[in-house]
Amino acid sequence: MTLIILYVTSFVIFLGIDFLGLGYIVKPVFDRHIGHLLLEDIRIFPAFAFYAFYVVVLLWFVSYPALAQDKSLLWVAGNAALLGAAAYGTYEFTSLAVMKDWSWSMVATDLTWGTFLTAATAVGGVWLTRMFTASLA
Repeated sequence: MTLIILYVTSFVIFLGIDFLGLGYIVKPVFDRHIGHLLLEDIRIFPAFAFYAFYVVVLLWFVSYPALAQDKSLLWVAGNAALLGAAAYGTYEFTSLAVMKDWSWSMVATDLTWGTFLTAATAVGGVWLTRMFTASLA
């Protein structure tokens, strides 16, 4: 039950925060540089597949070990931020290396966003799961 609570809370947090960040932080920067390449409406299935898989990876490497080993939220934030920086950095620096019109401002914006988003998701998911499981005990 703990793992289900952890996954659902983390997924909802990730989706909710990213919806705001993509619309108000990341998209304006990407529109400025590669707007002519962006779709009017996102493709739901690939987006959902990424969210579902990314949250599983976050739980595997950070959130579930934090619960199992009673790690601090600071530990969760640091490790999740590192994972987020690696994941978003891989995409951004590869894109910068091989794509026309990719810019340093896109890299900085998305890398910072992904690092923050991943850390906030893990901290929120672990904290809420601890709260729910403590109230059920």
